[in-house]
Amino acid sequence: MSKKTKLELTWIGKDENLRLEPRILMNNPDLSYHSRLKVAQNDEYENMLIYGDNLLALKALQSDFIGKIKCIFIDPPYNTGSAFVHYDDGIEHSIWLSMMRDRLVLLWNLLCAEGSLWITIDDNEAHYLKVLCDELFGRDRFVASFIWKKVDSPNDNKVAVTPDHEYVLCYSKTPGAKWFKPMKDDSILEAYRTPDFESDRPYRDRLLKKNGKNSLRTDRPSMFFSIISPDGNEVYPIHDDGREARWAMGKQTVDELVVENKLIWKERIVNGIKQWVPYTREFAPVNPTRPYPSIWNDLNTTRQTKAHHKLLFGENLVFDTPKPEDLIARILNISTDSKDLVLDSFAGSGTTGAVAHKMGRRWIMVELGEHCHTHIIPRMKRVIDGTDQGGITKEVNWQGGGGFRYYRLAPSLLEKDKFGNWIINKEYNAPMLAEAMCKHHGFTYEPDEAVYWKQGWSTETDYIYTTTQLMTRELATQIHDSLGEGETLLICCKAFNLNEVDFPNITFKKIPASILNRCEFGRDDYSLNVAQLPQPEKLEQLELFSEGEEL
Repeated sequence: MSKKTKLELTWIGKDENLRLEPRILMNNPDLSYHSRLKVAQNDEYENMLIYGDNLLALKALQSDFIGKIKCIFIDPPYNTGSAFVHYDDGIEHSIWLSMMRDRLVLLWNLLCAEGSLWITIDDNEAHYLKVLCDELFGRDRFVASFIWKKVDSPNDNKVAVTPDHEYVLCYSKTPGAKWFKPMKDDSILEAYRTPDFESDRPYRDRLLKKNGKNSLRTDRPSMFFSIISPDGNEVYPIHDDGREARWAMGKQTVDELVVENKLIWKERIVNGIKQWVPYTREFAPVNPTRPYPSIWNDLNTTRQTKAHHKLLFGENLVFDTPKPEDLIARILNISTDSKDLVLDSFAGSGTTGAVAHKMGRRWIMVELGEHCHTHIIPRMKRVIDGTDQGGITKEVNWQGGGGFRYYRLAPSLLEKDKFGNWIINKEYNAPMLAEAMCKHHGFTYEPDEAVYWKQGWSTETDYIYTTTQLMTRELATQIHDSLGEGETLLICCKAFNLNEVDFPNITFKKIPASILNRCEFGRDDYSLNVAQLPQPEKLEQLELFSEGEEL
């Protein structure tokens, strides 16, 4: 057996790699919405609502938003098995894992160095998802598995165990997530004395002598030394049982406390003898905080969230498992600041965007379902108008304002003619084609108003020009002569009639031939489609194994 060292989760279809087309996004002003009045100075109007397949949308965002997203929250399908009643367990998990893997890779690319990814999930796939994320991102990027208590009343279902919770898996782009903000906790002040004649601030005094583990002289010999007490005697750190101890601070630090008159001396009875005992004084923090716990049982539940949604959407348009606004708010409080960019590629009813908007964060939401129009747009209009009084509105004193732009994915750049040949889609006009070619070749689309052939750039001296005209020698010469010193140009055209070696600073590529093998054209839907699944008798079971030596 050949020796391999990689521990991984394997499933049917794992090795199948999708070749996604980098679509452009088309703004629809009629479905965009903005407040008629400026409510606050920091109102944000450039938020994005994208209608279309979320995998293609994530691919479309790569060129402009890679490394720019501060927080990603997703609430993906939980794979309860209802869509797989005719398939065995292997294919059920396999399809779900492939769906998640393809999206997680693109999502991870979008995170900035201090970005984080949060995923809600239940027991059906939580542990598979954890192993998958560890493999994709690295186990050192895992922060915590938070537990959200989603119910607040007894479950009458005839089940052995009531599923009262869901998980929120958290990963950080940089290990450690040191930028996460702690929670405010005034109970910390209970450990401090109230201000008195000794101090005008809450305080507590701590023994300078180290107690407990590693508190002996032999543990840290350099921290055993004498200190002169107020009566002029030398004081050494000695435990009550007579063993030589050590101080909790080094000699240099203690000397500084003595010089600054910050060492606190108190007379104490030790083994029946009155002695001077040194203390250090610790003042209470002005804003007491502590890290967030991993169990969240103080947030709204599914029942309370449904009540809010009924006010927003009516009785018949409520999701089965909506996430409460305060759950999203907690995540954003931990991981983001005002004006940070938040992304949700499984937008659902639009909770992430609503919360981000109320909290002054910028946001991008992606949704393929029709509830993009029946739920998200009406909800965001109410948020912007200041008429949504539920969720976190009162907590953050939301008054309305801002807006969003509505986008849809452009159709595939190429389509087949009646003879089966790939041609440029008839729906594409010249600007759309130019932008699309920028995406395909890794350029930033930014037309220069003064120089028509500078439609996009990859560096300060490298440009792209796309045209459906025949590129003749005369036209190429005209463009070549207008190139600045050190400038280079990629020309994408249907055909060219010239000798390429005559134009050393220009690269010529034909369209669509130059991009035919770059990706899969003509496919608009990468969502889960049960009708397209393979037949069950041809499937194998999912397995988790180690590609190492025999265990």
